[in-house]
Amino acid sequence: MDINEAVNWAEDSHHGVLITLRKDGRPQSSDIAYAVIDGKFCISATSSRAKTINLLRDNRAVLHITSPKTWSYVSFDGTTEVTETAKNPNDDVCQELARVFTVIQKKDHPDWDEFNEAMIKDKRLVIRFIPGNTVGMIN
Repeated sequence: MDINEAVNWAEDSHHGVLITLRKDGRPQSSDIAYAVIDGKFCISATSSRAKTINLLRDNRAVLHITSPKTWSYVSFDGTTEVTETAKNPNDDVCQELARVFTVIQKKDHPDWDEFNEAMIKDKRLVIRFIPGNTVGMIN
């Protein structure tokens, strides 16, 4: 399957399952929302989540996306980048989290000050999944 075709197909979904590796090598899956930005799948997460902890130890992951309506799916394997947590409203992480929100919701947040405050309080960060290979079937 062509990776560009798969990424283009996945751009409209915004929901998938991210599979990371536990310390003992077993898979751990998380339902996630994502925004495709510059070819990377960007995910808002907190520093205490299992997926974040797993990815800080081993940056390999699988992102699986389905469309039950058309019996289509793509399964990407790739690597990730994990940002530091948001620390102040003007930092790069808060700005990236705002962009992720806007792409997923297809609208601006009604109160960006409140949004940034929540991102900092929750110790949010961005996981960027970079697809390397893909398999699947798009109908």
